[in-house]
Amino acid sequence: MFSLRDCCLPLHPGKSLQPLPSLSRVMAAPKTQGAATQGEDSDGNRGGAGGVSYEDTKDYILEPLSLPESPGGTTSLEGSPSVPCIFCEEHFPVVEQDKLLKHMIIEHKIVIADVKLVADFRRYILYWRKRFTEQPITDFCSVIRINCTAPSEEQDNYFLLCDVLPEDRILREELQKQRLKEILEQQQQERNDNSFRGICMFCNEEFLGNRSILLNHMAREHAFNIGLPDNIVNCNEFLCTLQKKLDNLQCLYCEKTFRDKNTLKDHMRKKQHRRINPKNREYDRFYVINYLELGKSWEEVQLEDDRELLEHQEDDWSDWEEHPVSAVCLFCEKQAETIEKLCVHMEDAHEFDLLKIKSELGLNFYQQVKLVNFIRRQIHQCRCYGCQEKFRSKADLRTHMEEAKHTALLPEKQIWDQPQYYFPTYENDTLLCTLSDSESDLTAQEQNGNIAIISEDTSKLHALKQSSILNQLLLHESLKN
Repeated sequence: MFSLRDCCLPLHPGKSLQPLPSLSRVMAAPKTQGAATQGEDSDGNRGGAGGVSYEDTKDYILEPLSLPESPGGTTSLEGSPSVPCIFCEEHFPVVEQDKLLKHMIIEHKIVIADVKLVADFRRYILYWRKRFTEQPITDFCSVIRINCTAPSEEQDNYFLLCDVLPEDRILREELQKQRLKEILEQQQQERNDNSFRGICMFCNEEFLGNRSILLNHMAREHAFNIGLPDNIVNCNEFLCTLQKKLDNLQCLYCEKTFRDKNTLKDHMRKKQHRRINPKNREYDRFYVINYLELGKSWEEVQLEDDRELLEHQEDDWSDWEEHPVSAVCLFCEKQAETIEKLCVHMEDAHEFDLLKIKSELGLNFYQQVKLVNFIRRQIHQCRCYGCQEKFRSKADLRTHMEEAKHTALLPEKQIWDQPQYYFPTYENDTLLCTLSDSESDLTAQEQNGNIAIISEDTSKLHALKQSSILNQLLLHESLKN
């Protein structure tokens, strides 16, 4: 790709150019997708130039890992309307908009600025597809020449289509008006519809009449608020989307998947995840505010909670059952509901006494976390942490470690007591949640001579800003960029 330093900008007469950050925002997602697929062969194996051996590929964790549990749902692209390329006959589903943008950048060297502000992407593309057959592209687009200091054969031109062009700006405004008209008509129809029929996602009570009855019930009785009813459009589709996630045992806020409904309910209650994920753009289309003011996040809708019925709400989730959380053994697939039972299993089956190791080494909570994550990673990579020998499968590794008595043969503390092991190997590793953080850990920390962390004096903010190490980091980043 190219950077601003490589560009000189001989524009078409009469055309001006928007700042290049719009270009980078458009190109960021396609670039990431391309990078993600570059290292895979036809069999789905990850590799690089020159080939990577089986042993080497297991050293890298390139995607989130999860311990075995019930699978979540998937989204199907079947039946999704397609959008053609502006210049050729390639078609892409509307939901794969980034792939079309990537195709147009790579194959046709055209960039569309601020795509997220186009109200109807398909109509927008169809309009310019027709216009580009009538007039040359240089009549509409600003020209960006890259590598202008290189030899002429290495130089290349990219074309930027943006709302600096009056015709493009008018088109975007008309598409926005048309979309807003359709949404407001749909919203008015839903507001006046008294034939709505829906079932509460939490207590299965059925509601008939206006949609606001169900939404107010979930907010009042279950402390689950998705915004004011009058801010919502396509309510049935919205509720179906949320219900599908719950049916797939997926938390609506953190979007993690759990093994059964009771565990999911217990998680959402304890973690206060009684709301939807504010970073999930899938919900944008269900809030009218996104059609009124482009670029305004629907998260602000949740701050408009001015209903009196919520002023005195009680956290009554009595209908949600408690369910013990199971943790998985470090060496096999065995699960136990408490850390005590799991430790007994690991000691009996694998001769690994976690509680004894914690006591003898005087491990505080964070050191226990790093030790567990270290062992998880070694087992995932089929490597014996006692002798560093690698194996083809976890079964072979487990047999070796038990026969050689290497389960209790931990490496030196400086090997695993590293910051990189703060991060869990498995996203849903509940064993980390059951580790002890009692007062004895603080005593052990003091005995080990760890340096206490003392907060900085914020009474002299100006002096603190001048002497902060962050200044050096920012300077280093700016020079690197």
